[in-house]
Amino acid sequence: MDYDRKSTVSSFYGGPRSSEDALNRDYTAPPTSNEHRSRRDSSSSFFRPTSPATPQGGAEGHARMHSAGYNRMSFFDAGREEPVKGGYDEVEQPNEGGWDIYADFNNAGPRYSHAFGLGHQETSYQQLTPPLSGKPDEESGAQRPVEMVTVPALGAEWGKDELKGMTKRARREEKAENFGRKWKAFNRGQYGIFGRKWLTRRTLIFVIFGTCAAIGLILAFVIPRVPGFAVNGSTPLVSATGWFNDSIPAEFSRFPANFSFPADISLQVDTNSNFLPLVFKHLDAQVYDLDSFRLVGTGHMNRTKLPAKTFTNIQMPLNFSYVATNDSDLTWINWYNACKNRIQYNDGNRPGLRFRLNIIMSIDGLPTQHSTATTVTSAPCPIELPVNAG
Repeated sequence: MDYDRKSTVSSFYGGPRSSEDALNRDYTAPPTSNEHRSRRDSSSSFFRPTSPATPQGGAEGHARMHSAGYNRMSFFDAGREEPVKGGYDEVEQPNEGGWDIYADFNNAGPRYSHAFGLGHQETSYQQLTPPLSGKPDEESGAQRPVEMVTVPALGAEWGKDELKGMTKRARREEKAENFGRKWKAFNRGQYGIFGRKWLTRRTLIFVIFGTCAAIGLILAFVIPRVPGFAVNGSTPLVSATGWFNDSIPAEFSRFPANFSFPADISLQVDTNSNFLPLVFKHLDAQVYDLDSFRLVGTGHMNRTKLPAKTFTNIQMPLNFSYVATNDSDLTWINWYNACKNRIQYNDGNRPGLRFRLNIIMSIDGLPTQHSTATTVTSAPCPIELPVNAG
């Protein structure tokens, strides 16, 4: 461009502007001279002023007279003058093998670094001699040479996602996510419970239904039912026998007003609703006077086993015992009149006993106790007092 051609070097450095155009000016070569074109060596008098000057005559004179610093290797390639194996000729040493390029790595054969008498001192790692004294000395240890070992390079730094994945919260979230994914697949029928492919939601429903039906069917036959009790209508109370009769005295007294006697109550147990034999852990009975609602007797039976699908008659021992304040007590009078001697009545008929019987039962296979009650309105007294009694 024209505006680039207007500036010159002299004006750029602050010199006076020249009127000629330096860019369009024709180049004029300097005059040639054989004297100045003679080649000088690095060891010639140009670099060493004290050496004799290069002779005149150009290349011919230079060839006829060499300076002390002339080196012919600067002008042409002389080739290899020594064998590769390190200073020995193959003809002179026929049994000597050449250097091996792998010898520096596999420790076999002469090394190239030793070919010219160099590198005979090993610079590899050498373990330091351990200290002789058993007790370490910090001051002396600081002066000893430090054992240098090769430390493996550190691995990559843990990322934020990796650090977060190692926390308990991340593991809980991962478990919850896996559970949610499996739950959705299970609801769609694509995943089986416990990792079983066949145990899908549909199969599980049938399995649960069949299991519940089987359990219900088994329980229907196995679970015991509470039996029914009935009292003998003609003779609900009978005289006790055996050791129980001998253990309790039969008496009525006015001062103080009380009475006591043993008896057995005749019961009929209905076990038709049971498919398996019925086992009572224990049976307890309580007898209340029907007019005064006072407790007048108790009974107890230990473990008893009854067959299923039958009506079984049992006799439960009762201990009748009551204490009153005086002989005008209503309860004492009712029971005394029912147990007096028949001779004391004109028609020979004694009035019957009126009481309510509560039975508390504990059955094997049922978690709680059950109770039942029955009422007796005209039960003959199982004992008969002497004429002079009372």
